[in-house]
Amino acid sequence: MAGGAISSGNGKEYPGKLTWFVIFTCAMAGCGGLMFGYDIGISGGVTAMSPFLKEFFPKVYRKQSETQESSNQYCKFNSVPLTMFTSSLYLAALLATVVASFTTRYWGRKISMLIGGLTFCAGALLNGFAQAIWMLIVGRILLGVGIGFANQSVPLYLSEVAPYNYRGALNMIFQLMITVGILMANIVNAAFAQIKGGWGWRLSLGLAIVPALAFIIGSLFLDDTPNSLIEHGKLQKAKERLLKIRGVVNVDEEFNDLVVASEEAKKIEDPWTNLLSRKYRPQLCFAVLIPFFQQFTGMNVFMFYAPVLFRTMGFGGNAALYSTLITGVVNMLATLVSIYYVDRLGRRFWFLLGGIQMFICQIVITIAIAVKFGVNGHPGHLEMWYAVLVVIFICLYIAGFSYSWGPLGWLVPSEIFQLEIRSAAQSVNVSVNMICTFLIAQIFLEMLCDMR
Repeated sequence: MAGGAISSGNGKEYPGKLTWFVIFTCAMAGCGGLMFGYDIGISGGVTAMSPFLKEFFPKVYRKQSETQESSNQYCKFNSVPLTMFTSSLYLAALLATVVASFTTRYWGRKISMLIGGLTFCAGALLNGFAQAIWMLIVGRILLGVGIGFANQSVPLYLSEVAPYNYRGALNMIFQLMITVGILMANIVNAAFAQIKGGWGWRLSLGLAIVPALAFIIGSLFLDDTPNSLIEHGKLQKAKERLLKIRGVVNVDEEFNDLVVASEEAKKIEDPWTNLLSRKYRPQLCFAVLIPFFQQFTGMNVFMFYAPVLFRTMGFGGNAALYSTLITGVVNMLATLVSIYYVDRLGRRFWFLLGGIQMFICQIVITIAIAVKFGVNGHPGHLEMWYAVLVVIFICLYIAGFSYSWGPLGWLVPSEIFQLEIRSAAQSVNVSVNMICTFLIAQIFLEMLCDMR
């Protein structure tokens, strides 16, 4: 396929090609994003299914079953246990990523990915067969552990395997898989909500095992990265691996530089302490600020609670799920745009363009909802044209995120860390992401009710 020199990021040019082997490897590793995306999409749809609410959250079921005129729409889904069902996963992922930073460094990227897939499988099965709230919460915690390990290891794996000239596009496979997982979850929810007997939510939750199995199988077929093999003293295997990845006959210069970088990394006993040094302060700032702003764009409010939001705005149950399906398609297509152009137009361009687009759309959506609902939350009849207008601007908002802050939030931090701090810095990046995600998932429905 495409060939040419590959920059190391330190001013050197290394020979290399974008081989089919690299593409296959990145696609397999990217299945970790499939797990993450499926879970993001599935939880919102399930929490809008009446049979699920009736069995586990009867108070919420009674509130959302009331007529629009007799209750405040903003407060129908406000429930601490319900938000804990969604947010507990991200608290577990936060703790898991700290452990994963050590396993990623000392055991390799591949082992961390396998641990993530196996624990995610266990969580999916527990949720699918849940008979009580505690089973749901424990299942979510296991899912969170799996996501913590996957999010820690997969972006690192992709950055270390991908040729420099294509690193942006190939690393974004992780984000693309997240959007594919969300879309799959939306389709599953829309289909299983029609099952008579009210047990479709069990299939929705239990089928999370499918992306987990794909991730496990993909991980089993992968070798560890040359960087990781060198860290563990497997120099000959690392060189063979690098030759296979680059698709050229001579990788001596790049290999020797990786060995030197690894030797320097071994001199650092505690990468966490080193991360706080003045030398790495810029990278630490990016590791904190990028995931912070990525999450506080508010995107995950739509991802977690899209069906709830649409039902709050007066959509029927099926209409809410179908509207969510539309946003899932937009999310995936916009990510494909980013993959194609990110290495052509640069990271900064997409950060700015996506931020401006999201800002404008949020203003329009806020005004539209405020005019129709006011602060009392009694919309009466929701006209079709008004509903379409809101959905269009929500889709434009999601598109703005999906080609900018969404994929770049994973790409940029993973490619700016030096080897000696890479595992610790990636852990900080994922931890901040999970903290912010947890806060948004936990407080949004309360804010929606109290602040109208």
